[in-house]
Amino acid sequence: MGLRDLVYSLYEKRLARKLHGKPQPGHVGVIVDGNRRWAREMGYVDPNDGHRVGAERIKELLRWCDLAGVKHVTLWLLSTDNLSRPAQELDPLLRIIENLAAELADERNPWQLRIVGALDLLPITSAQALKAAQEKTVDRTGGAQVSLAVGYGGRREIADAVRSLLHEHAKAGTTIEELAEILDVDHISDHLYTRGLPDPDLVIRTSGEQRLSGFLLWQSAHSEFYFADVHWPSFRRTDFLRALRSYANRQRRYGV
Repeated sequence: MGLRDLVYSLYEKRLARKLHGKPQPGHVGVIVDGNRRWAREMGYVDPNDGHRVGAERIKELLRWCDLAGVKHVTLWLLSTDNLSRPAQELDPLLRIIENLAAELADERNPWQLRIVGALDLLPITSAQALKAAQEKTVDRTGGAQVSLAVGYGGRREIADAVRSLLHEHAKAGTTIEELAEILDVDHISDHLYTRGLPDPDLVIRTSGEQRLSGFLLWQSAHSEFYFADVHWPSFRRTDFLRALRSYANRQRRYGV
């Protein structure tokens, strides 16, 4: 181990030690941004190499989350906007996501997978592969519950939730006027892609961008945010621990 690695290791252990007894998030959302920019900066010809390295980093992140006691992780892998990319860009990315889901679903891993997003917008083969990975892990309880946001957009999710809600009440014979009288936030929450999951306590975005871009718009109303300057493939455990430290040092008032 070189001197730099030794210093890094000691600093990482110090950060982890200082988090003992501090408030920690139960649900962390991550916008894994900057894969293509990282590939360009590293001299790769194929930008999808950034996505491949980023996929490996996701596996490491989930192990860090297990060590930290994080029970729920939501990862934004593909937005609805991304679906408009040319086929020569989108198709390899979809294969990388499918392979990642299959690897996370491997029986040697402890994570329970959940796919959240408008799967009807994806190619049938991609949607089937993601659903198969989810089904394979349905009974797992040993690690974090991991939600993979694929074909996901926050506005689309809210629109789909309202549409589902209207269909449900229409089948029950409820009139629009009756629904308008009883409608509250819980009705919509119960129809989101993430229904049944706690809202994220902490949302992390990499690559220096400081915006949500549509990620968990409804669910993040009371979330804390942490923006890291590094591109996702360069995100280290130290960066993750810094995000946890930032969260631990905040006072969450929920508007009170």
